[in-house]
Amino acid sequence: MAHDDNTNREFIPLNIAVLTISDTRTDATDKSGALLKERLETAGHTPVGKEIIPDDVYRIRATVAAWIADPKVQVVITTGGTGVTGRDGTPEAVIPLLDKVIDGFGEMFRSLSWKDIGASTMQSRSVAGVANGTYVFCLPGSTGACATGWDELIEKQLDYRTLPCNLAELLPRLTET
Repeated sequence: MAHDDNTNREFIPLNIAVLTISDTRTDATDKSGALLKERLETAGHTPVGKEIIPDDVYRIRATVAAWIADPKVQVVITTGGTGVTGRDGTPEAVIPLLDKVIDGFGEMFRSLSWKDIGASTMQSRSVAGVANGTYVFCLPGSTGACATGWDELIEKQLDYRTLPCNLAELLPRLTET
């Protein structure tokens, strides 16, 4: 069977929260958060939260922690704050919350980004992991990066129909001991 062959399984919608991290974005100018929300809805998932907060490690951590503590939130996707400037603190805020880091996500994201932005992709500190049975994906703030992250990686792995395996089918087992 080919990868991504999803003809023999039913789609299972997931509850997804989107967090935009920016000192300048508003609801009217948050193109990346809007893109992610639109993409997840188009894919058939359910948006269960969307916020915009400043690039502040403690605010980011508090918001993500609240969502991972909420049993109805199955996935958190952040956009912004993954660069290398002084205000970029998303990885520092999120990584301490993670029970497990999904190293392959950042590696694959940067590999895919290479074709669009070349060596500039090394500035991305995109990360993903599992926290309290919730998947967390941290993407850069650009709409192009969010489209790449969703279209090439996240959408496929959150689709139960994707074979040979996907993250969605592992959700019930994330908190087993």
